[in-house]
Amino acid sequence: MKEITRINHIGLRVKNLNASRQFYQQLGFEFIAGPIGPEPVAIMEHPSGININFILNADSDCTENVLMDIAAKNTGYTHVALEVTNIESARKTIKALGITITEEVEFEDAQFFFIRDPDKNVIEFHQPSNR
Repeated sequence: MKEITRINHIGLRVKNLNASRQFYQQLGFEFIAGPIGPEPVAIMEHPSGININFILNADSDCTENVLMDIAAKNTGYTHVALEVTNIESARKTIKALGITITEEVEFEDAQFFFIRDPDKNVIEFHQPSNR
């Protein structure tokens, strides 16, 4: 569809707004609004234009990411990939923040690594080789 121009936002269901807000602020996201609406939702945005809507109704007993941490391979979005200009700098920053890198991969055309947020949502930091 030619009318699509970009991703407007990413929706993440979370258990604790304060924990999510603190985590994503470490990655450079800024708090915009919330909780608002019937769900309710809180909004953070990165200076790059990436917007996250936190849906604040996750089951507090949930301890696994059902798309990534159980044997059944359910359908759904498994992660978000954030493109970076310098993978080594991003890796150094993540380690300095005390955030665990769960996997690192290098191909001819890209390097990337993965982390988890407080609700076990997967975040990829991705640098194509041409950058």
